Amino acid sequence: LNKNVPIFVCTMAYPTVPCPLHIFEPCYRLMIRRCMETGTRQFGMCISDPVKGFADYGCILEIRNVEFFADGRSVVDSIGKRRFKVIQHSQRDGYNTADIEYIEDQKVN
Repeated sequence: LNKNVPIFVCTMAYPTVPCPLHIFEPCYRLMIRRCMETGTRQFGMCISDPVKGFADYGCILEIRNVEFFADGRSVVDSIGKRRFKVIQHSQRDGYNTADIEYIEDQKVN
């Protein structure tokens, strides 16, 4: 997962840290549904940037569970997995996407 990764522009996310989300905007409802239907169960989280739209660095979130409501909203239980750097910003059907490369941490002896 590193081409056309869906990007949720919201808050800061970190590896291993749970990130519960309340999804109500139509574009993000579509994004979450696609993440579940394609089986990736993953999307990127970046903070907003006034010039570029979203920051050049973010964290991949993995969806652990989704609770859908009758009115279309959902509560997503996700957790941070890996940090990434944005290579190219783009959009798809109203939500942001990006080509990314993962950031590898240096192992401590």
